[in-house]
Amino acid sequence: MNKNSKKLFLCLFFVLSYVWADEDVFRHPLEPQIMSTFNATCAILAEKPVIKGNFVQEKYLNRFDRSLESSGNFIIAVKQGMVWETVQPFPSTMILGKDFIMQSRPDGQKSVLNAQGNETFTQMADVMSSIFSGQSKGLLENFEVYFLGSVSNWNMGLMSRDSIFASFVKKITMSGDSAIRSIRIFEQNGDVITYTLSNPVYPTALNDHEKAFFTIP
Repeated sequence: MNKNSKKLFLCLFFVLSYVWADEDVFRHPLEPQIMSTFNATCAILAEKPVIKGNFVQEKYLNRFDRSLESSGNFIIAVKQGMVWETVQPFPSTMILGKDFIMQSRPDGQKSVLNAQGNETFTQMADVMSSIFSGQSKGLLENFEVYFLGSVSNWNMGLMSRDSIFASFVKKITMSGDSAIRSIRIFEQNGDVITYTLSNPVYPTALNDHEKAFFTIP
């Protein structure tokens, strides 16, 4: 992995660097007898091409023993990427496309990291997309999966198979019902990022304004 690839991966990770999930889920590896429930859960999550809603992000900083909270709106478009529009405490918009990261500030300034042609970035973007949209194929390819519950009330645990991703992320827990309600990311340095997602809606496609998010200016 060259220097530029590492830089791109770091940027991707910290961009995305939900809370009922239980530690006990890691006592329940995904076994054949519960595979059908796991697949049915993922099928419900992944059948929506676009998800929009509200988020609250809480990041616990282990080094300082304190937490920081932000909130706003999100868009997850399986084929295009993700948009995180922070409203509080400071307005900003972060866009993760298939091969770029772009941040927009209230004054109109934009910073863009173009990763076109970088396979490492593309792989990591696909991993994050599979997590936030419940894509079973991506989850099974990239993680050791643990699962507990039913289609209507479930917990999931993820341990990365990829050494690069695992060097930053110790484990991930998720919980939900017909939608993902919480995602908690445990970093190797002791920090913990918790996303609580609410008020999901499922348009069939992006409108023109939303499509523009995924175009590099």
